[in-house]
Amino acid sequence: MSSLHPRAGRRCHNAVNPLHSTVYFSPDYAKELAGIGVEDTRAAYFAGRAAALGAVGPGTVTATFYNFSHELIARHLPAVWDTASPTAVLDARMRAVDATLRRLLGDAVTSPEMAEAARLALRATEACSRPARPLYAAHADLPVPEEPHLAFWHAATLLREHRGDGHLTALLSAGLDPLEALVSHTATGKGMSPRWILASRGWRRTDWEAASDRLRERGLLDADGELTEAGTALRADLEEHTDRLDLAPYEHLGAAGVERLTELGRGFLMAAAAAGAFPDDLTGTG
Repeated sequence: MSSLHPRAGRRCHNAVNPLHSTVYFSPDYAKELAGIGVEDTRAAYFAGRAAALGAVGPGTVTATFYNFSHELIARHLPAVWDTASPTAVLDARMRAVDATLRRLLGDAVTSPEMAEAARLALRATEACSRPARPLYAAHADLPVPEEPHLAFWHAATLLREHRGDGHLTALLSAGLDPLEALVSHTATGKGMSPRWILASRGWRRTDWEAASDRLRERGLLDADGELTEAGTALRADLEEHTDRLDLAPYEHLGAAGVERLTELGRGFLMAAAAAGAFPDDLTGTG
């Protein structure tokens, strides 16, 4: 029997993953990608997150990202690789990570706590697995940076994509298509606001409304767009399914290590958020 609390891995993920995500909201990222010719912000996002897969086309990115409109992705891929190679994009992304974390965290990037967080996160990744996890597997083939803050970000990326790949398996098992997944997540109050989703994921308001109607037909959403009891249960089952698929790295790290990594991650996250790392209206149902 594991001594790990059933949701300890999820809590750790929730502390560590947002710091990974800061780079995609960062002006440093837009600057670095524009510096290699990728000036469109959507193209920059798709390229940066997919570059580890190589010069892939829109089908691969639609499959692995899951909740973006295929038509939106196809407007930018594979054309972006004619502007910048995957290797150039990965290098630019790492420069942006360095600049972003230094700006948000200041001296903490060279602190003993950062070095400790990097060691713990990298140890957790030792138990991640490649089969059926394409985004994790692609990033696992990249070298580990030497500087602790970059190594921590790299490990956070591996843990994020490992959990994310498993989450897609859970979504498929639950019969939720990409937009139904987004609508139901937003209805929990923890997902992105509809405004952010429609602006960034390539969907139209009519698509959102159609997905909401499908969820209502399944008894998962009520007339006001709130989750029903069945919808709440489905979302809880989804997270527990994801937890089970993502258990190995946290069991490998051990309860004490997971608790410490969660504590360190929260500290860095709070500092980054206080420094303006995230848009104020990113989450919510409004």
